[in-house]
Amino acid sequence: MLISPAYAQAAAPAAGGGDMFMSLLPLLLIFVVFYFLLIRPQQAKMKAHREMIDNLKRGDQIATSGGIVGKIVKVEPNDGMLTVEIAPNVQVRVIRSTVADVLNKPVPAPSNENRAATAFGAGSFLNKLLGKK
Repeated sequence: MLISPAYAQAAAPAAGGGDMFMSLLPLLLIFVVFYFLLIRPQQAKMKAHREMIDNLKRGDQIATSGGIVGKIVKVEPNDGMLTVEIAPNVQVRVIRSTVADVLNKPVPAPSNENRAATAFGAGSFLNKLLGKK
């Protein structure tokens, strides 16, 4: 009733090759799922934050990760610091990377040509009636 050693050794290598691949397959699938659900979105989020930090300019209203909300008064490009006004005549210096969000960017005032177009709209009924484009 015992299995001879020669028979047991001959059967083991044939089943071991395919069995090893099947045992690694779940680990590979877990890595692929982690990559697409965790790693890629985090990299995209970091890239968007880096672009937001690089595009900060004077007049932007920001919120820092510490909860300070204020308006940028001065951007120091070499130092990596920002001077932020958090109340009238109260300015603090914050590190650029601590900016969590830009709350609202100031919109430049439209020029005289753009005011007429925005008042009635470029293709509005009044412009068509008056013959303006």
